[in-house]
Amino acid sequence: MSRVSTGPSNEPTTAHALLKRLHEHGVDKVFGVVGREAASILFDEAEGVDFILTRHEFTAGVAADVLARITGRPQACWATLGPGMTNLSTGIATSMLDRSPVIALAAQSESHDIFPNDTHQCLDSVSIIKPMAKYAVELQRPRDITDLVDSAVSAAMTEPVGPSFISLPVDLLGSSDGIDLEQPVPPASTPSKPLGAVAEGWQQRADEAAQLLRSAEHPVLVVGAAAIRSGAVHAIRMLAERLGIPVITTYIAKGVLPQDHELNYGAVTGYMDGILDFPALQTLFGPADVILTLGYDYAEDLRPSMWQHGIEKKTVRVSPTANPVPRVYRPTVDVVTDVLAFVEYLDAATSDAPAKDRHDITPLRQRVAEFLSDPKNYDDGLRVHQVIDSMNTVMAETARPGEGTIVSDIGFFRHYGVLFARADQPFGFLTSAGCSSFGYGIPAAIGAQMARPDQPTFLIAGDGGFHSNSSDLETIARLGLPIVTVVVNNDTNGLIELYQNMGHHRSHDPAVKFTGVDFVALAEANGVEAVKATSREELLSALRKGVELGRPYLIEVPINYDFQPGGFGALSI
Repeated sequence: MSRVSTGPSNEPTTAHALLKRLHEHGVDKVFGVVGREAASILFDEAEGVDFILTRHEFTAGVAADVLARITGRPQACWATLGPGMTNLSTGIATSMLDRSPVIALAAQSESHDIFPNDTHQCLDSVSIIKPMAKYAVELQRPRDITDLVDSAVSAAMTEPVGPSFISLPVDLLGSSDGIDLEQPVPPASTPSKPLGAVAEGWQQRADEAAQLLRSAEHPVLVVGAAAIRSGAVHAIRMLAERLGIPVITTYIAKGVLPQDHELNYGAVTGYMDGILDFPALQTLFGPADVILTLGYDYAEDLRPSMWQHGIEKKTVRVSPTANPVPRVYRPTVDVVTDVLAFVEYLDAATSDAPAKDRHDITPLRQRVAEFLSDPKNYDDGLRVHQVIDSMNTVMAETARPGEGTIVSDIGFFRHYGVLFARADQPFGFLTSAGCSSFGYGIPAAIGAQMARPDQPTFLIAGDGGFHSNSSDLETIARLGLPIVTVVVNNDTNGLIELYQNMGHHRSHDPAVKFTGVDFVALAEANGVEAVKATSREELLSALRKGVELGRPYLIEVPINYDFQPGGFGALSI
């Protein structure tokens, strides 16, 4: 039986209609890996849509995720049937847990030959993806494709934003049955920002929040990514500055205030007390009596237990969704509405309130400064804080004010990035707070560089996560993306070694140690110029060279950690 279910046609097909409608929704790139459905779709069927070939479907999913996150518009990714779809599924899970409006597409067996788990490469794609998507459907009739794309976009752009999935039988994908591109259809309706829930009478709850804020001595704003998606960044800054309220963010909301703003109290990670060997969470939250969580999302891994230090607190939750986790977060006041609408309302309701006396975190800032200025030459490799300080230095030299992106793959070093990496714009520091899959770094950097082509993009990755997806170095090289990559290498899954020490006060090498990989040679084999740096001076020189080259560049940096099993109590669930 032929695996080619359609032949050349002079008539428009489902593929034409699919790409045309995606483009009408603002999609101009589809990241992916194509399989035998290439007989049904070439990806040149619609003007203005480029296919971006990746080496792995996970890369396609995450690149679309990050491009969607930064632009605020739906983006698309593609996989072939069976194993292509399952490879893509981790990218789909990433956009679900990290909240990005991704339209994920995958081929499926011929419509007359869909016998999941029996037909060659045939799996029940919709059933597999449905639990991790906002919307999942399989095309039944070619003429329905425009409607399915519209439904997918609508679901993806509704808070909490996330992926939609369409399964496409290859025979229907290449079919012209019922496809008429000249037939009038309603204009594509793509929300300018995500749609969210608005509770009736939310203003009354906002008035309660305003009263709490008025009476508070040391209030704090805890800001999540939904506030950025709402377009509330400027309004939050104005409110914070007028009332002198400190701003603390989740991992991925860094940059709501510029790095050096006096009210920027930083981003929170459960690892910070242990990394700094300092009571950071107590310093940040101990004196606070009112916590206003703006766009807070439990998936961003700032747990309520982290702010429950010190004195008793009142809490206000402001979100465009109903509270999904009342067992762990039951706020004093719950306001379900658009974050921007709330902040503007609160600003007006407190217009005559005096500025607050913000609590002092000078000891914490001094501790952070000690780490970043660490001058020591360690015999067993640099320390991650020294690497990030060097990246910050060159980013500040290179990027225009309010620009530049530092991307972090997943590993123990990521939490140093949360603490120390510069972020002078929303999503100026990118990592996967929700899904946190190894190998996130390369595709995230691809998405960031495409979203901000005139700004520098730096990537920091550990040897474990980086090499799990290093084949897409070739994609970076092929696309000519000027990403400067720093691989911090200790031949170890360092975060797992930390957990071993936390649980057993010792490590077990067979579960965490690798033999050495020459990442310079690996990069060069993929068409990327590379160098090894073993000191701060060499690293700074290499970073500056990478920026000046204007093409892909990789720096391998031998590093080591000084493990101490104490100080990580905030990780308890």
